[in-house]
Amino acid sequence: MSNSAASDSSVSNPNAKTIQVKLVLLGEAAVGKSSLVLRFVNDEFQDNKEPTIGAAFLTQKCRLEDKIIKFEIWDTAGQERFHSLAPMYYRNAQAAVVVYDVTKAASLDKAKSWVKELQRQANPNIVIALAGNKVDLVQPAGEGEDESFEMESGRQVPTEEAKAYSNETGLLFFETSAKKGDGVTNVFTEIAKKIPLEHIISNRPSTRPGPHNQTRQIDLMQQGSPINRDGGGCNC
Repeated sequence: MSNSAASDSSVSNPNAKTIQVKLVLLGEAAVGKSSLVLRFVNDEFQDNKEPTIGAAFLTQKCRLEDKIIKFEIWDTAGQERFHSLAPMYYRNAQAAVVVYDVTKAASLDKAKSWVKELQRQANPNIVIALAGNKVDLVQPAGEGEDESFEMESGRQVPTEEAKAYSNETGLLFFETSAKKGDGVTNVFTEIAKKIPLEHIISNRPSTRPGPHNQTRQIDLMQQGSPINRDGGGCNC
């Protein structure tokens, strides 16, 4: 995935405006934040991925009509010992994805606490998405044996509960599988549509990586990229 390929694709649309969007991922440890980012940025999934230490920084370019959106993504560590570092990463962010694990009820409680913190301390115009990850671990509810049994096997957070909470608090809501790729691109597509891009115009200084221990930067804006094999990178 060469930078020259990315440049060639940008040149093919010389009238496109490039807008930088700072996005932060928050959530409890092991809910799949890093896996979501890797699926979006590089269309890959790694089993037994090492926990993020501090935060990792990645980028991805997408097209939205006549604009090119450069997501500058801060993937934060979920361990409690890194919680105090979070404001460093969500400060001035235009968007946040708060992730929980649909098979672990406690992870939704933690996600709710992150939402409260963002709504209290982050950019007042921040777009927040709630993403219930690991739906690949959920099995459909059995049919016929017990009509009162409505919960899918393996699921601890009902879709309706999380969706109702999202509606009440003004969040975008998604369920995803980083492992299979289900719903991942849609998270970033809908965020891009929701952000007031015209008010961001990208003459501000580029976000620079701060203190963190994992750094990976990937720009995919080329024909036939894994995110969209029909051409042109991620057509957000």
